[in-house]
Amino acid sequence: MARPREFDEDAVLDAAVACFWRHGFDATSIRDLIGETGLTAASLYNAFGDKRSLFRLALERYIEGGIGQRLARYQEVSPLEGVRGYLRDVVERSLNDPANKGCMVVNAALEFATRDSEFRPMIAGTFARIEAFFLDCVRRGQHDGSVTRALADEDLARHCLAVLMGVRVLARIRPERAVLDGAVAALLRSLEARPDEGLLISRNDHAEIRPDTP
Repeated sequence: MARPREFDEDAVLDAAVACFWRHGFDATSIRDLIGETGLTAASLYNAFGDKRSLFRLALERYIEGGIGQRLARYQEVSPLEGVRGYLRDVVERSLNDPANKGCMVVNAALEFATRDSEFRPMIAGTFARIEAFFLDCVRRGQHDGSVTRALADEDLARHCLAVLMGVRVLARIRPERAVLDGAVAALLRSLEARPDEGLLISRNDHAEIRPDTP
């Protein structure tokens, strides 16, 4: 009969998140994880498997505990407020991080982009979820007239994602409010509908230009 675990698994995973987030996957040693979690190497391996398995669990926990909750929080508000709220939340988190750790998912993307087929799908899937959130905001905004219809909905959503990624990386080097707020403000201005708009570009399989009125 297996013995019950004598530690709080959630607390250990939170400690692993903190360790991997601070150092990255490659630079985190088993000794680092032992020091952060308070477990022995044997306990870590028995409970979570090898370092890669623990990293996967830590990354999943970070995604659902941070990004997943943020997406849920801003899905129910107005379209522009959803984009604004999500990005400003990211800015505040970046400015209140003395270690300038950035985003664990973005950091993992940069670390694994060209060399790891195991983690790439998880990272790409997370980016796809964020892009889908932005796309929903853009489409709702184009429908209610708050978001510009002069550009394709998918292009605007990807622009939002690109600015988010840029803010996350830039914040590690220049964690300055004026810089980060300025980038977000410029994006929001580019999304706002103009009173004189008369064209809607829609991308399904290809770009289509059509009049705004029948």
